[in-house]
Amino acid sequence: MSRTLGRYLTREIFAASLLVLVAFLGLFAFFDFVNELDNVGKNNYQVHHALIYVSAIMPGRVYELFPVAVLIGSLYALTSLARHSEITVMRASGLSTLGILRVLGLLGCLPVALTFVFGEYIAPPAESWAQQWRLVATNSTVSQSLRSGLWIKDGARVVNVRVVQPDRTLEGVRVITYGDNASLASIAEVARGEYVSDGEGKGYWRLSGVVDVRFFDDHTALETPDELIWRSELSPEVLSVLMVVPERMSVSTLWTYIRHLHDNQQSADRYEIALWKKLIYPFANLVVLALALPFALTHERSGGASVKVFLGVMLGTGFHLLNGLFSNLGVINSWPPALAAFTPSLLFFIAAAVMLYWVERR
Repeated sequence: MSRTLGRYLTREIFAASLLVLVAFLGLFAFFDFVNELDNVGKNNYQVHHALIYVSAIMPGRVYELFPVAVLIGSLYALTSLARHSEITVMRASGLSTLGILRVLGLLGCLPVALTFVFGEYIAPPAESWAQQWRLVATNSTVSQSLRSGLWIKDGARVVNVRVVQPDRTLEGVRVITYGDNASLASIAEVARGEYVSDGEGKGYWRLSGVVDVRFFDDHTALETPDELIWRSELSPEVLSVLMVVPERMSVSTLWTYIRHLHDNQQSADRYEIALWKKLIYPFANLVVLALALPFALTHERSGGASVKVFLGVMLGTGFHLLNGLFSNLGVINSWPPALAAFTPSLLFFIAAAVMLYWVERR
């Protein structure tokens, strides 16, 4: 019976969740497209460029909205089952609330896996490609808000990059090297930098057009080598932090960049919170499935379904907003990254447990 029930609930919940997800994606795509219209007509950026860009960032939207869609879809499906007394028949046949939770937990493994796959393997490269496409279409370059460009601390070096092209080559690079006791060892002005991979996941930056000024105790020397080799963990993929927000990066990219920041005694709070969210967020699907069950068990024969679906929309929106809120609060207040990432799911889990306890007590 449990297998038959599991297949039945899976079909009903996934059909409703897919419908909600498509509706949300259509809504967000419309808003993203309207937002892009401000740039249409600038630097040859046309409507079809905006449509391609909006389409490319949709996998990231799928990742963000999956638990919300599962919450609303499961709430609608379970409420519909309750309205037709199917939940009542299941319980009368000997299926306890714990049994229903077990079935929901098993079927929840699939959305957990899908959310992780989208967040780790589909959304990050799609987001990176979308940002590069937008830069090429608008004839733009990547740079930080500082007029002097991007500043990177890399061991004994401080590297200033004025421009990162869409193909991730560097232009206008300044490499400042420090010696013992933080004394200034050299300043190199570089026209261009290209990344050379060794085929084993590592590589180095080949800097050309170099003018290198070296400082000694009693004199300075000017050198103009054909090229300068800069070995660093900062690969082009890691430099994609310029174009992709931490929440849209993959776990491996976040981990590499966090290690780089720690090695250079720099704050990595925002990226650590994003890393923990990437690990925890897929399991929010299990929490929202548990949260939907009490609404089905407190079914009312008249007028209950529409009210509960509305509450589901509000809860889903609240969950989405809470995740962003606690991420920002965690950075501002220097909370432990795991706490900032885990708190929204924990609050909803507690709410689900309290509601289930209240339903059973009735």
